[in-house]
Amino acid sequence: MSKPKVLLTRRIPSSAQAALDAACAVDRNDGGQLSPEQLKTRLADKEGVVCLLTDMFTADVMDAAPQLKVIANVAVGYNNIDVAAATDRGIVVTNTPEVLTEATADLAWALIMDITRRVSEGDRLIRRGGWKGWALDFMLGNELNGKMLGIIGYGRIGQAVAARAVPFGLRVIHSDVQAVPGSGAIPVDRLLATSDIVSIHCPLTPETRHMINQAALARMKRSAYLINTSRGPVVDEAALAWALKNGIISGAALDVYEEEPMVHPDLLALENVVLAPHLGSATTETRTAMADLAVRNAIAVLTGQSALTPVS
Repeated sequence: MSKPKVLLTRRIPSSAQAALDAACAVDRNDGGQLSPEQLKTRLADKEGVVCLLTDMFTADVMDAAPQLKVIANVAVGYNNIDVAAATDRGIVVTNTPEVLTEATADLAWALIMDITRRVSEGDRLIRRGGWKGWALDFMLGNELNGKMLGIIGYGRIGQAVAARAVPFGLRVIHSDVQAVPGSGAIPVDRLLATSDIVSIHCPLTPETRHMINQAALARMKRSAYLINTSRGPVVDEAALAWALKNGIISGAALDVYEEEPMVHPDLLALENVVLAPHLGSATTETRTAMADLAVRNAIAVLTGQSALTPVS
């Protein structure tokens, strides 16, 4: 019996690669990003694909793959895939939830500490020879103890971020895009107005796209900080640059962007923003676990079993 044909759009850790090779006939792309036309060509005879969040699966791309049964995304997000179109075509879409929770929560806290204590700003100052020595009022930041941390999106990652707040003496409030009665969630507007730090952990949906716009930023405290490790388009980058330049909020720290890898040029010139290159899940342990789970999802579907973590 022949092995099912699978496209692997990018290199993955060796343990996941070995498992995929053992179960499938793998067409591996060892080069750079595949264009939509290249995806169509490579997928023409494939039953499965293991892909990254930078690979765009539109209805047009899926129509070029009549035998496709599963799209296994090595990511928890899946806004790169037209899930409705996949469902219409009988294609199972999977993602990698849970395995990146701790790493992403750690990164969110790294950004919180960085922007509130001006670590990256100080690093840049030293590197350009601008530090003239210690002074009592030099580069003052803000302490966390006693402050309010507002979390937008209280799923696994949001809850993990909240758990880490306790040792720092922070109080925590949260808001969900779809509030569940009795969950303790408060309206987003109230959270924005009362939080000293706002950390975003919601998915990208039509409702959350540009949820953080000029009006939302204007509701925040002038002393507040915005942290985004969720999805770039949740924040209107032009509005954020306006808020940072005009002192509407004190600072921001971002790990994700509207048009990755592009960043709004006005943000690049500002000192009161920390810009990380999408590092939320970027630990050896987590990226390996993500690839392993994606491969197991693909193999399960292609061998007639249920996906481990299907996207509904």
